[in-house]
Amino acid sequence: MASSPQLPRSVHVTLNGHKGPINVARYAKGSAKYILTGGQDRTVRLWSAGHGAEIKTFAAHGYEVLSISVAHDNAKFASSGGDRSIFLWDVATGVTTRRIAGHMGKIYTVEFNEDATVVASGMFFRRLGAVMGFKSQPYDARAINRQPIQVLDEARDAVQTLYVGATTIVTGSVDGHVRSYDLRKGELRSDFIGQPVTSVMPTQDGQTILVTTLDSHVRLMDTATGKLLNDFTGHLNTSYRCRACFGHGEANVICGDENGQIWNWDLLDAKLIPPNPPPKAHEKVITWTEHHPTDANEFFTSSADGTAKIWRNPDT
Repeated sequence: MASSPQLPRSVHVTLNGHKGPINVARYAKGSAKYILTGGQDRTVRLWSAGHGAEIKTFAAHGYEVLSISVAHDNAKFASSGGDRSIFLWDVATGVTTRRIAGHMGKIYTVEFNEDATVVASGMFFRRLGAVMGFKSQPYDARAINRQPIQVLDEARDAVQTLYVGATTIVTGSVDGHVRSYDLRKGELRSDFIGQPVTSVMPTQDGQTILVTTLDSHVRLMDTATGKLLNDFTGHLNTSYRCRACFGHGEANVICGDENGQIWNWDLLDAKLIPPNPPPKAHEKVITWTEHHPTDANEFFTSSADGTAKIWRNPDT
């Protein structure tokens, strides 16, 4: 029987530079030699994953940055937050190429599609004290007309997380639902989890989806039926968005928690992979966890303590 995948737990480099919590961090595409981080200090920062040097600071947001999505060619990225606009950035020049306004509230999440021709946003909408809702708005990133291509307004609370596929959009909302939109068929599937959903991540084959909720659970669900396949527990996550992810080869599930610990479970049996309990990795809540797309020996975390850390085993 193959052994459960161990996480590298030695800090390779610590990324210091943000003045306040880091809300989001993303690998660049391809060989993933670079990392983008976005924080409460209203900046997005570009770092070298190899030696931890800060390469560039992107400053245009007037409010905290909550989400980043990197285009397939790494030439541009999108960011969003409290500004009620999507910011599209040119990486080489460090300036915004477009700001897509029209949102009625804070934008918690933004994602490009595969070829970055469309960008989708998930937001919080409040009007005249009415019931809180959201609009997940795909925009044609090439068009001059910045009116939304489509508005998906079924959620009844903030949309915290998005996945954009070739013909599908998956959303997770504070209203406790995971919604899967088949844009080709015009169909909607809604699965009620019963707890605020802060992160969704499908497997590469799209058959299952990892769902993080504010009841200290990470669930693996069947995409087609909504059936619960596995439940990963032990960590503390009741108040903040702590993004979970798959490990290398989708053999394990990784999530940071509100105690600053990094948890690692076997995907198949949902058992915690030692050490148990995990050691403290950050001084405050871990907001984001992302595994390197190809290197089994690297992943990173970001935290409300104002740092991001790249983890590797020291002998590689």
